[in-house]
Amino acid sequence: MQGTHGGRYFREYSLNHPVEVLVRGLVVLFPEPLNQKAEAVMISNGINMEGFMSSQITAGDFGEDTLVLTMEAQQRQKLLEMFPEAKEENVQVLTELVGDELEILDPYGGTLQSYGLCFETMNKSIKKLVKLLNEGE
Repeated sequence: MQGTHGGRYFREYSLNHPVEVLVRGLVVLFPEPLNQKAEAVMISNGINMEGFMSSQITAGDFGEDTLVLTMEAQQRQKLLEMFPEAKEENVQVLTELVGDELEILDPYGGTLQSYGLCFETMNKSIKKLVKLLNEGE
């Protein structure tokens, strides 16, 4: 996942099997801390992001047992173009995977409200993803 860093939030849920959740960005020129608006939204929702630093997605992030989730179809397409080793079935749009109609719009550069809306949408979709993964056991 990228954008508002849903991976750390994802860890708040209990899965029936062990899973490692990593957050990666599509364009990270150097490690940088969390966007202040995203951090404010996370803190207001009880999620501590202290010490978080962004990381660029690399070819090493794609593997047989890896599921890469994007917020938007455009991000998915870009990843598939950038990384030919990525299997299409292992790169999915989060909302499509869980059956939600709308994509999660990247709030980058937007208002605090747009970050809050992004968080709420991601929260809803992550809850559905956890249920889907747990039922698949």
